[in-house]
Amino acid sequence: MTKELTRDIAAMIGSRICHDLISPVGAISNGVELLGMSSGNTNPELSLIAESVDNANARVKFFRIAFGMASPNQMTGRMEMLTILKALETARLKYEWQPETDMLRDEVKLACLMMLCIETAMPRGGMIKISNDNGQWCVDARADRLDPSPDLWARLGATTTADGLKPSEVQFILAPLQAELLNRHITAQTQEGVLRLIA
Repeated sequence: MTKELTRDIAAMIGSRICHDLISPVGAISNGVELLGMSSGNTNPELSLIAESVDNANARVKFFRIAFGMASPNQMTGRMEMLTILKALETARLKYEWQPETDMLRDEVKLACLMMLCIETAMPRGGMIKISNDNGQWCVDARADRLDPSPDLWARLGATTTADGLKPSEVQFILAPLQAELLNRHITAQTQEGVLRLIA
């Protein structure tokens, strides 16, 4: 099986799963909103459910970009990314999306996969900044503790097999594949308090 076919099959599976999940998650979100309107107030339990549904909705949308299919010349809006990342933020982990324009979906897909890689090195959370200057992505992680796995980081420089990877680490296969598709190469830089991926 070729790398291209492997990448395409993975993207089709990602798109299918996210497509099938987005509608029921959206329906739950609408139901929670109607419950809040009918009761006239928002109790803590309903607020917790609404917050969890919003996070799940944003995560499915993010995964759809990171793992799904991208049509030729398909664009991803700046406001869409800002909204998704805002909903994904937690008390520990924050995001800053710096690109000022809409971008090609294939480009944003690479950035999202790089973000998923860099999150694995932030056990206590922190700030992730994503920028694109002259067509080059830069994903910066700033945190009190950064713990990149040497085995995983070594995979970013070239396409590899899935041997030795957990399902939660699949981005370390897909990010180099997506970079190769765009004629890019992912490199990592580290300095005190900052971890950077460039492609």
